Amino acid sequence: MLPFKLVYSDDYYLPIGTHVFPAQKYRLIHKKLLESGLAEPGDFITPKPAHDEDILLVHTPDYVRKLKTGTLSLQEEMQMEVPYSQQLVDAFWLAAGGSILAAQRAMKDGVSVNIGGGFHHAFPDHGEGFCVIHDVAVAIKRLHKDGLLQRAMTVDCDVHQGNGTAAIFAGVRVPSDPLPSAGPETVTTARPAKLRNAHAGDVFTISLHQEHNYPAWKPPSSIDVDLPDEIGDDDYLAWLDNALSSGLRQFEPELLCYIAGADPYREDQLGGLNLTIEGLKKRDELVFRVARARGIPVMVTYAGGYARKVDDTVSIHCNTVVAAKEVFGKWPRPASKTP
Repeated sequence: MLPFKLVYSDDYYLPIGTHVFPAQKYRLIHKKLLESGLAEPGDFITPKPAHDEDILLVHTPDYVRKLKTGTLSLQEEMQMEVPYSQQLVDAFWLAAGGSILAAQRAMKDGVSVNIGGGFHHAFPDHGEGFCVIHDVAVAIKRLHKDGLLQRAMTVDCDVHQGNGTAAIFAGVRVPSDPLPSAGPETVTTARPAKLRNAHAGDVFTISLHQEHNYPAWKPPSSIDVDLPDEIGDDDYLAWLDNALSSGLRQFEPELLCYIAGADPYREDQLGGLNLTIEGLKKRDELVFRVARARGIPVMVTYAGGYARKVDDTVSIHCNTVVAAKEVFGKWPRPASKTP
């Protein structure tokens, strides 16, 4: 048995037909975790859909009404880049419920993985980039409402900037310490990453992403690391380490929400970075080690992954569970913050 829970439902499947987003990946991840012996049936817990009241903590009543009644405009549906259906809405409500459950379990067990979610391009009043509902923001707002959480940090390692996350948690920005530059002994890329830094209220947002990629407009996160094309494992890990160190000097979160996108992979169809499968596992280990050393619970969501071979995307996502087991299986669990 794993020392933490995996949140999963067969109904995470998105009914979007032939699409670059591999909607079948969730079922394939579940299958591989079981067949490999990494997880047992008892390691999985099944979420319930988020209540409308939970969704409304983040999204506008008008947008929620349009989703529930199927009255989106053609332009609004095109902006989502996935075909509208009631089944699609149900899947996103369920993904939000899964992230709420994963956040609750992380606060209890130290870590929990939602085998789904991470829809970080959704805005309060519209969807974008395959994302309809911002499940991570809903989970943070729900735990805040329940009195389980005051301060959260999002660490977004999808290849695309978390524009919805940045916009939702923008708050009032004040000057903050700049992210220190990595030294030449750790960062060897000829063209350095660009750094943008600001602070935001009760949720501190970090995004590590390819600069020249979607979205064209990137609203400021608390820390943005705009990476150059083709950056590889070592450089990426150095920038991530610096971003985490800087963020945790400025902010003390009670929960870290890790958006573990698989699309920085070198064979991804929608990415332009050059990370290997092993490098992505080291990325996961780094996030988990940093959080565990500070006693910060981690809720994981999966976000994007569009490898030419879907099995590669599945392996990358499964490795996130492997990394969590390796890191969080070595120490006693932190004291529970739930009744």
